[in-house]
Amino acid sequence: MEFQNKTIGILMVCHGNICRSPMAEFVLKDLIEKRHLSQQFYVASAATSSEEIGNPVHPGTRKRLKEAGISSEGKYAVQLSKNDYDKYDYFIGMEQRNITNMMRILGGDPKGKVRRLLDFGANPRDIADPWYTGDFDKTYNDILEGCEALLNHILKQIGEN
Repeated sequence: MEFQNKTIGILMVCHGNICRSPMAEFVLKDLIEKRHLSQQFYVASAATSSEEIGNPVHPGTRKRLKEAGISSEGKYAVQLSKNDYDKYDYFIGMEQRNITNMMRILGGDPKGKVRRLLDFGANPRDIADPWYTGDFDKTYNDILEGCEALLNHILKQIGEN
């Protein structure tokens, strides 16, 4: 199928869907928009837990995104469900614990859609949770690195890069 005729779905996932995964969602959307590819992608985010469902993006994440000129307005935490598996092409966890929980919720990954964000980059690692570290700048930098690598990977896979 031609890339122009297919929307690629990407779901960013973390524990609560208020810090890392919404940051990754909006950073990736910004990168996609800057490349004029918005029509070819659908990007969203979700939580593996139910703790923050319905809550807005964490103030630290909102502040760091705003500093980068990116809005997260209107985003509220939602939870990943097994039914999401057929709706997205990529399920991107922020850390290995997210991957474990995603596999449990999704009931496995027969099509190889589940990966850690920084596994696409040159230095695979977990992205630290700023809920605990308080370091939203480090999290932003790691997420930006991962989102750029993920987008380049996808574009290379489909022959657009």
